[in-house]
This record gives sequence, C-alpha cells and structure tokens, in this order.
Amino acid sequence: MATSFPPPPPAIPSVATTKNNLFASVDLGTNSFKLLIVSTDPSSGRFLTLNRIKEPVLLGLDTTITTASSTISATSIHRAISALLKFQQILHSHRVPSSNSRFVATSAVREASNQTQFLSAIHESLGHQVEILTGIEEASLIYLGVLQFYPVLNSTVLTIDIGGGSTEFTVGFKGNVLFSTSLKLGHVTLTQNFTQIMIMREHIRKEIEISDLFKKIKEFKIDVVIGSSGTIKAIEKAVCKGYASIVDENVQVFEEFYKREWRFSREELKGLVERLCEEEREIEGRGRREGFFKSRAGFILAGTILLDEIFERLEIQEMEVSGYALGEGVITETLGRVFEGFDLNANARWRSVVRLASRFNNKKRMKAAAICVGIAREIFQGLRKLNELRDNGDNDSDEGLVPLDEADLEYLEAACLLHNIGLCTGKKGYHKQSFRVIMNGNHLHGYNDKEVELIALLVRHHRKKFPKPNSPEGSTAEVKQKFRILCTIIRVSAALQPCLPIDCQNMEFIHSPEGFELVLNEARYEPLPHNVMQPLAGDINSLVEKELEHFRMVFKKKLSIVVSSNTS
Repeated sequence: MATSFPPPPPAIPSVATTKNNLFASVDLGTNSFKLLIVSTDPSSGRFLTLNRIKEPVLLGLDTTITTASSTISATSIHRAISALLKFQQILHSHRVPSSNSRFVATSAVREASNQTQFLSAIHESLGHQVEILTGIEEASLIYLGVLQFYPVLNSTVLTIDIGGGSTEFTVGFKGNVLFSTSLKLGHVTLTQNFTQIMIMREHIRKEIEISDLFKKIKEFKIDVVIGSSGTIKAIEKAVCKGYASIVDENVQVFEEFYKREWRFSREELKGLVERLCEEEREIEGRGRREGFFKSRAGFILAGTILLDEIFERLEIQEMEVSGYALGEGVITETLGRVFEGFDLNANARWRSVVRLASRFNNKKRMKAAAICVGIAREIFQGLRKLNELRDNGDNDSDEGLVPLDEADLEYLEAACLLHNIGLCTGKKGYHKQSFRVIMNGNHLHGYNDKEVELIALLVRHHRKKFPKPNSPEGSTAEVKQKFRILCTIIRVSAALQPCLPIDCQNMEFIHSPEGFELVLNEARYEPLPHNVMQPLAGDINSLVEKELEHFRMVFKKKLSIVVSSNTS
C-alpha cells in the first residue's frame, strides 16, 4: 500500500547551527494529526511557535469499545500517510533537522491490533520511526507542555487532557510526576459508541469509578487544575464568547473572540452542556454548532459531557486552560535530551508574554506576530555582530551603535509578539490599544515597571508616528539610543511581514560596505536555477519604503530586501 505514495522530498543539508534551534513534534492522535514547529533559545528559555498544522485523519473512526482492541483500516492508513507526507514537506521547507523532529502516537495506535502494519507502512513511505506512547508517558509529556505555558513549577498541578480515544490525568510538582493515569474515555470513541446521552454518562461514571480516580487524586493537595487539548480549548472559547447564552445571533459573531480568560467555572461548563444538549433536538442548533466549532462540531457534545462528569466526580470548581499540551511537552523533553542542563522553568516571564499574545490574538495574527519576531531577531543579531566587529577594531563599523545584549533582544521579541494584540478591536489605532493593554492589567509577570513601559512603547511606536527623541522620558542617553535602534527594527519588521513570500522560511542579515541586505530564502520544490536573486515577492509598498528610509537615517546605511530562491 505504501508504495502508492510519492517518495519524500530529499533531505536539506543543515544550515548554520544558530539557525537550527528549530524543533518539531508530530502527534498521531485519535482524531487528528498535529504538527508543531517551534523556535527556542535553550539559554533563555524563550519558546515560540512558528507553525502549527492539524490534519483530521480520524483514526478513531475505526475504534470500538466492544472489542479488546481495534483495527486501523486501510483507508485510515492511507489518510495517515497522506497527512504525514504533507507534514514532511513542511518540515523540509522550515529546514528542521531530522534529529530535532519527533513522531509520537497515542491512543488509537496504542490500542490497534495491527499497529505493526501501521508503523511499517509509515516507515516505508516516509522513513520515520514513530514512538508509541503509553498512557502514562502521554500524560507526563502533557504536564511538561503545560509548564511551558503557565509558571506553575512550584505548584501541585492536576492536568487533564481529553483526546479522541483517551483522557490523561497527571498530578505534577516541580517538573516531577507524582501520579499519572490514562482512562479509555475520548470524545471520538464516545461519539461513535453512544447515541443516548444518559447511557454515555453512565458509561463515563462507571469508568471513573472503576479507576478509583477520585480517591487517588484526593491524596494530593491540588493548587490548580489545568486543562489542555483542542476539546477543552474549544469549551473555553465557547464560554468566553457566551455561546450558551446567545440563541439567535448569527454564527459569524463567533469568528473573532477577544479577551480570553483562559479559564472557566463549573457553572459555566454546565450552562454550555445544557445548550449543546438542547441543540441536539434542533436542526438550526446543529447548524449553529457547526458554524462555531467547525471540524470539532461532531464530537464537542461528547467531549463536553465527559468534562462535566470529570468536574462532578473530582469536585472541580474552576479550570485554567493551557494553550500548550502534548506537542510542546514532546519538544520540551527533546530539549532536555539535546541540551544538557536545560531548565524547565527558564524565563517564566516570557510565558506571560506568550499568554497575553494568545489571549488577544487568533491563530492567523499569532503566526504573523511570530514571523515579525523572526525578522526582528535576524536584524538584531546582524547589528549585534556589527557591534562586535567594531569592538574588535573594525573601522568600517558604525559609530552610532550602542552595545546590544540579550535583555534588549527579549524586549524586542516581546514587543513583536504583542504588537498586533489591539487588532481585536479593529485596525484603526490598534497600536494605541495594544499599548494600553500592556500598560494596564499587570499581564507581564516578572518584568519591572521600566521594562513593561519599554515593551509597551516599542509596541506603541511600531507604526504611524515616530517616537520623540527623548523617549523613554527620564532614561539615560544609552537607553534612549537603544530604544531608537529597537524601535527602528520593529518598525521595519512589522511593515515587511505582510509582504513576505508565503513559503519564505529562512532569512539572513548581511553587512557590507555598501549597506545591509536582508536575504529571504524562499523554499521551493520545483526545479529552479540555484541561488537566483530576485526582488521581494509582492510589491514593496510605500509603508515599507518609508521604514527602510528611516532605517537608513538611523544607521547611515541602506537596507535592501532580496529573495533567494533555493531548490529544495
């Protein structure tokens, strides 16, 4: 069967080591396969999602609870390999080293009677080995992922993750797993096997009772309960948008949501359950559900009822919701293997930046912000190297530059990630709204008032009017000069981001006596002349031209943007 698929694209030689802090995880789940690519700096702990792709493979459609094990059908194997080939192309285009990629399988493959056939088909088609996680391993990795989203290392945490074929429970403290278990309760298998809600509830209660879950978890003093996975995030989004209370509104009002609290209460969950149960009896209600929950609409009722029963049996009053889960946990564990002494709790304050950005941005704006971070980082590091040349006696280096350090890079990256959060209220004046959000509400934990103000000012001045020469007020001359440099970088990066080629994955900032070049490497799979230089894909608009001219005024050198088309 595997021979019917095209051969995978050839491996791409590794680029410079500094470019290879890219890590990826592929989660072969019961409902969907998920690819996650992150950029990470092990020395600082900054952890930034570059790409997140999901393919609805639905291995769980082959799963029943009437037999001891299930069989993955030939059709599902075909869907699985097709999805993985797509992921492999994306991994190659990002130039993620194969040693930094990890493929893991969960419940559906774990329970399949023909798992050997399934894994052999994948290896034959893609050349990848897939790890089958035990339920306990899966739960432990989810806990590691949650630790990258919430600064709860010193708290006793109960994590709950609802998957398509199973639900994982973990109690963790300081990065160590105190208790972990996996129950064969998932939103896909429950949907497939139960059409009556009361019978579904009875089955869930029986499984929880047999597991003795309540008694085992009550042995610990739980500080916080955190949920993860697509189902729980979808529930939080529905609560945030008031899905249960809005009856006649057009589903389009749900396309954007803002001010996510990343939590919901027991009462809010019950209200959502009641609304979804009512919709089961309404044709219009089912259409409304599909408009809001999209591909998850068919399974959301089972997932919500399952969580409702878990809340009831474990006496949970409120749940925090993590934007990170198994994929991030897999990458975190990989980092621990690759980088000796990697600190699980490194730079907890960066996580507050990510949470704030995730709270106000949808996936599209988060991806745009991450690209902006990548451009800014490349320019910053190029200018920093120029400083080093100057310190080593290079007379051609610019005299106007001041020393740039890791703290400056962190402020710049934080501002880039947060620069567009005000768009949730509309495009007009959104930079001012972003500034107000950052300055108010105590969102950025671990940063002092001056640091918060600096990040907020960079966001405020990433577009429109240039900052005043004495900004930030009351600062030293060196701080003001640094601010001017960082502001120039974020302005160019934010203006340039919408103009980038869709498949541009790598870039390089080059210095020469004539000026600077930002070289964008556009990955292609069609044969093209090697290393052909061409203008930026898409017209450089007047805004980009304006920012490039401002860059020339600040650094006394011209910055050119070019695209290098390299055949993959």
